[in-house]
Amino acid sequence: MSHDPHSKLVYMANQIATFFKSQPESEAAQGVATHINKFWEPRMRRQLFEILEKDDNRLNALVIQAAPLIRRPEPAESIRK
Repeated sequence: MSHDPHSKLVYMANQIATFFKSQPESEAAQGVATHINKFWEPRMRRQLFEILEKDDNRLNALVIQAAPLIRRPEPAESIRK
């Protein structure tokens, strides 16, 4: 069991990518992004972008390909103001 707090999000994102790999290549990244945009709360998406910034993020290539299509939430600091 990993102690990395992001492990669960990496696992979830990779599971979504695994599902959408069965879709036509032209639709797969959009499917991943749509699912994450629709079902992940802003805090989860914010953490996903933190993970994406790491070199060794363990994310499936399809998640990385979908990243530009995922809505980036406002930084947490600006929400508290």
